[in-house]
Amino acid sequence: MKTVKKWASNIVTTILFILLIVMIFVVISSKASGGEPQAFGYQLKTVLSGSMEPGIKTGSIIAVKPGGDMTRFKNGDVITFKSEDNVIVTHRIDKVLKNGDQISYKTKGDNNKTEDLNPVLSNNVIAEYTGFTIPYLGYFADYTKSKTGGALLLLLPGLILLGYAGFSIWKTISQLEGKMNKSIEVESSNKNT
Repeated sequence: MKTVKKWASNIVTTILFILLIVMIFVVISSKASGGEPQAFGYQLKTVLSGSMEPGIKTGSIIAVKPGGDMTRFKNGDVITFKSEDNVIVTHRIDKVLKNGDQISYKTKGDNNKTEDLNPVLSNNVIAEYTGFTIPYLGYFADYTKSKTGGALLLLLPGLILLGYAGFSIWKTISQLEGKMNKSIEVESSNKNT
């Protein structure tokens, strides 16, 4: 039984420590990249509208792959681009338009009835959607971009780890005191006999 408790304690400590390291990585990478966390060449974006529902829900986190030839896309691909008013949008390509060397895309949100008004120039495409989505985590990610959220993201795992370490120390001290009390009782009964 003690072996199981020891293993469980080690697993919990390891998970909390890894969580702390991951949170530090996310905060540092999001600050270094100007707000969007990156991992292994992918960017994580928060979905702020329901234009791609039901496939991509509002408040989801999606992974997109930046870089490469932005003229390679075809009908049905989902791309992330900067609109004319510098808003980041993720929509599906409805048509590929070629005008000499210039390629642009007519896009449409899956949940929208009509295509987007203006074609997207291939120069404005930022990345390709990978199909990886985590629903509703975007609300939390948006909060972490604030000063309070960023501080909480760093402090909370650290405080949990510190609290768990304090609990482990208290538990160990209690067990040692119990053993010492039993040892004193045994010595005392041995002296009386």
